[in-house]
Amino acid sequence: MAVHAVRLTTPATQLHGGISGYLSPSNRKLNTFVRYGCRSSNRYRIGTVLASFREDDANGRDKSVRAMEVKKILEDSPLLPKPLSSNQLAESVSSNGSRVRVAYQGVRGAYSESAAEKAYPNCEAVPCEEFDTAFEAVERWLVDRAVLPIENSLGGSIHRNYDLLLRHNLHIVGEVKLAVRHCLLANHGVNIEELRRVLSHPQALAQCENTLTKLGLVREAVDDTAGAAKQIAFEKLNDAAAVASAEAAKIYGLNIVAEDIQDDCDNVTRFLMLAREPIIPGTNRLFKTSIVFSLEEGPGVLFKALAVFALRQINLTKIESRPLRKHPLRASGGLKYFDYLFYVDFEASMADEVAQNALRHLEEFATFLRVLGSYPVDTTML
Repeated sequence: MAVHAVRLTTPATQLHGGISGYLSPSNRKLNTFVRYGCRSSNRYRIGTVLASFREDDANGRDKSVRAMEVKKILEDSPLLPKPLSSNQLAESVSSNGSRVRVAYQGVRGAYSESAAEKAYPNCEAVPCEEFDTAFEAVERWLVDRAVLPIENSLGGSIHRNYDLLLRHNLHIVGEVKLAVRHCLLANHGVNIEELRRVLSHPQALAQCENTLTKLGLVREAVDDTAGAAKQIAFEKLNDAAAVASAEAAKIYGLNIVAEDIQDDCDNVTRFLMLAREPIIPGTNRLFKTSIVFSLEEGPGVLFKALAVFALRQINLTKIESRPLRKHPLRASGGLKYFDYLFYVDFEASMADEVAQNALRHLEEFATFLRVLGSYPVDTTML
């Protein structure tokens, strides 16, 4: 089956999810579950039952009976996608027997394609031109999942994808770590002494700075590593090489003139696995939870926010701040401040009561809080 790149021409609707159902009171958890699971064609049917559910609650009638009715609708409706369990994360065959379609950014031979295939073996990897396109492809049901980079051990965070996590209404259902091994690729018959320039993604060029400097090559930045290899091959360039993967060399018929040219051998990229529905968090393995929140301006406010985790012995593995877009500068005491969003990863499952209590505590003074996902940790490289 041929793999076709996804290209979208109309803008995506900007979806902003609220606080996750993990924090909802017991009489609202069902409503949140339906929000995660329903399609537009079923919203009226579900909404009618939920309205009746709330009416029963107001009139003091037995809520358990109405809850059973909603539960039966959720189980019986073939159109409602159910939340994934953690055991389904690496399944490469969908419920109808077809291969899982997984979006990634780049062209064939990209490191992101390798990450998608590591996350979902035997999947149908679908290339996308931009990160935005991969998010939209999942939301529009063109693909089942997306696997996108979020940080690199040398280059740091991919800020664009942090922003897109908030803009879109997808859920993190897993992570995968990929060791990046850069190669210098050229057309067959071209000697390394004949090379004058090198093409690749800016981060890849930076990660091979020492080797490229020794070779005296002029750097030229392009959109991605595999795209550089494709350009070298298709344009039959004899004075240029590409920094890309060994897999890209196979795909585009290039010769590997040098292997492992990265300056640091511990070059690892962490990718997020994204889906339309969240997974059901468990306690049978090591889990990680990703959240985003904002705070009021003031002394010690961030300290108080992080203290909710320290007080409960919850380990933070990542904290990232991003400006809150479309918000004017905040004036305070004659000074102006930016408003910020804080992205935090911590080692705990939302099935653990201690994690739930931490976020309830954080919610008391956060101006905004959203759970992006609670998912198993990738331990393959530990």
